[in-house]
Amino acid sequence: MSRIGKKPVPVPAGVTVRLDGQHFEARGPKGELSMEVSAPITVGWEGEAGGTLIVRRPTDQKHHRALHGLTRALIANIVQGVSEGFSKTLEIVGVGYRAEARGNGLHLRLGFSHAIDFPAPDGITLETPNLTTIVVTGADKQQVGHTAAVIRSFRPPEPYKGKGIRYLGEHVRRKAGKTAGK
Repeated sequence: MSRIGKKPVPVPAGVTVRLDGQHFEARGPKGELSMEVSAPITVGWEGEAGGTLIVRRPTDQKHHRALHGLTRALIANIVQGVSEGFSKTLEIVGVGYRAEARGNGLHLRLGFSHAIDFPAPDGITLETPNLTTIVVTGADKQQVGHTAAVIRSFRPPEPYKGKGIRYLGEHVRRKAGKTAGK
């Protein structure tokens, strides 16, 4: 049995879940998300109280085992996203590199000859607590991660001086540069 797949998904107060055949939908204070559950996998309420969701698979085939854990993880992410939300923090390292929130997007100065204006996708909030920190928040975990990766791709950290955009706490492996003449 899948260790992840057999864990029940608790539904916190304030979140409403609707199961309609293979369609799963959750609404909460942070928004509304839905997904289509793959055909052999079933999702139902555990017990009579209806406070937790359980994901079941029909057989022990390899394909069903793989879908079991995946479906449970996706449902847990949806429930957590609509109740608490997700966030990723990026930090900018480099002299003169800065970011500022403008309207519903970012204005980035990253050492290029031009500034980069990045509009925020639907459902994503971009904040800049200071000039060198970007906080990406939203209900959809995949969309938050993708948006953070796109912002990071504008100027990934380079290995010699470590300048660029990196995730908070990311370790950048540094290289030794050329040594001066002997």
